[in-house]
Amino acid sequence: MGLIREPKNVEFYVLDKPWTDEERKEFSAFIKLRKEQRKKRSSRKAITKQQKVTHENSVITKIL
Repeated sequence: MGLIREPKNVEFYVLDKPWTDEERKEFSAFIKLRKEQRKKRSSRKAITKQQKVTHENSVITKIL
């Protein structure tokens, strides 16, 4: 996430209101879902990398 700079002669104010229990539960469920999705996606990438390395090694072995 980047830094938001204030333009000259403009002030940004952030209002911080407390979350309700429903909002907290909804946000927690969303974070849990995103973590599961990222975990699945990262495990797919690891498998792909292993296959490429194995493939490259087998090609090198065949050439040598």
